Amino acid sequence: MSVIVHQIARPHGWPTADQFAYTEVPTPTPGAGEALVENMYLSVDPYMREAMDDRELGVPMEGRSIGRVVDSRASGLTAGDLVFHRQGWRSHAIITPDEARVLPEPPGVPITAYLGVLGGTGLSAYVGLTKIARLRPDETVFISAAAGGVGSAAGQIARLLGARRVIGSTGSAAKAEHLVNTLGFDAAVDYTAGDLAARLTAEAPDGLDVYFDNVGGDHLEAAITAMRDHGRIAWCGAVAQYNAVTAPAAPRNLFDVVGKQLRLEGFLVRDHRHLQPELEEFLAPHLRSGRVVVDQTVVDGITDIVDAFLTMLRGGNTGKMIVSV
Repeated sequence: MSVIVHQIARPHGWPTADQFAYTEVPTPTPGAGEALVENMYLSVDPYMREAMDDRELGVPMEGRSIGRVVDSRASGLTAGDLVFHRQGWRSHAIITPDEARVLPEPPGVPITAYLGVLGGTGLSAYVGLTKIARLRPDETVFISAAAGGVGSAAGQIARLLGARRVIGSTGSAAKAEHLVNTLGFDAAVDYTAGDLAARLTAEAPDGLDVYFDNVGGDHLEAAITAMRDHGRIAWCGAVAQYNAVTAPAAPRNLFDVVGKQLRLEGFLVRDHRHLQPELEEFLAPHLRSGRVVVDQTVVDGITDIVDAFLTMLRGGNTGKMIVSV
């Protein structure tokens, strides 16, 4: 039998477990040109909350997945191949060759890295820093939601790119300690302690050159306050508003973008997937050497994927949240 997880209702504010349904169906059989994949790891990501507002109901949640081909009638896909696909929250998936990527299995690189630092989260961090913000050596960078999947990757990539000072924000003292002691951030700010702008300015007295934004709202306002003239902001996400019934107010100092001649640019990683080989070439040696940490929280069992998703939205993970099927 195969397990599929559907979204059956739309959230108003924070999502709840009763907006999802687990369904058991017979394990599908591949047709001509298709392959059957037994999934090993499934991704849960913040963007899924935003997608819940307008996606089709009664169908499996879409998302990044890694599994093994167990039966194939498709050229280019062989039983035993490790593959990446986007068929989402299910124990088994039928895929075609153009819907999957056969993954390499280099020694010293865990499979789960392809859902984290070598996957969409890592690619988001890499694109935001190198192509959008164009981080240069000896610059100071601030990363919000730094203990999450994208943020933890961005901090480590910024260090590899030669940043002089890497500062992160997170929601607890324990996570702040993790950022500094495990991931190599120079400083971490617990935003729940209050007065984020003042505390950020204290950590970057000479100002910020780059801000990698995963939050929006008060974090964007604080970063604008601390930015140096001609600074750059790469806007990747806005977790501050994904679950809000009404959108938070825009930063009160938004006009300082003009006064400081800042550049603020939003981006979607889906427009930069062609850079995946570049990301892997850049990071793989550092993963093998241990210089880059595969920072992740792994939850066991597909029947706990909804709980993992809700926990991630409330900041209950460190690094990338992944479900082991």
